[in-house]
Amino acid sequence: MKKMNIQKQVYAAILFAAIVLTIPAAVKAQGVEVSVGGDIVSSYIWRGTDCGGVSVQPALSVGIGGFSLTAWGSVGFESADTKEYDFTLGYGIGGFSAAITDYWFDKPASKYFNYKSDETAHMFEGTLGYDFGPLALSWNTFFGGADSNSKGDRAYSTYVEVSAPFKLGDFDFKAEIGATPWEGIYSTEFNVVNIGVTGSKTIKVTDSFSIPVFTKVIFNPYTEGTYFVFGVSL
Repeated sequence: MKKMNIQKQVYAAILFAAIVLTIPAAVKAQGVEVSVGGDIVSSYIWRGTDCGGVSVQPALSVGIGGFSLTAWGSVGFESADTKEYDFTLGYGIGGFSAAITDYWFDKPASKYFNYKSDETAHMFEGTLGYDFGPLALSWNTFFGGADSNSKGDRAYSTYVEVSAPFKLGDFDFKAEIGATPWEGIYSTEFNVVNIGVTGSKTIKVTDSFSIPVFTKVIFNPYTEGTYFVFGVSL
């Protein structure tokens, strides 16, 4: 058992080194886009679910030719806050987008390379979406990992969202409504679980420095939870 753990650590180190050594070469290639940033939010609300209080959420993304690989995380200041680390492989062309996301939640005694279905802290999700301009649709379904229903079977927890951008004065807004069609992590049956409106604006500090800020009002009709979030993007 100890020998297998050492082998896993060696394989992980080799994989990490390969990724790190590949990035500089990829960045030099024509058409590669690299994005580094993150948000600081007053509370972490995800698809109408309260995941914790004040949180720091860094992001790193590399894209080329319609493909992208994004690392995203969230960590709060309280022990009860969700600690999360996700990888998303995505592809987009025109208004169409598709993605596979590996969510990992840092729970007590959880190990990153534990993929046993009854022990893993990973959840795997497939996403399809289309942005029509005035309206965007997305379908998100978990197909693996720690996702089961009340009977212990695979739940295929699903979240479907419709969103629409609009402007009011100098502010950019987005309205969204999300529902789950069956029992899963969001609800015990079909329910609307997220209704939200986000307002955002870039505040100019100096001629060369601006800070994007946003606020979001969220209501979950299923849990009757209401949230008001403020965030700063860096």
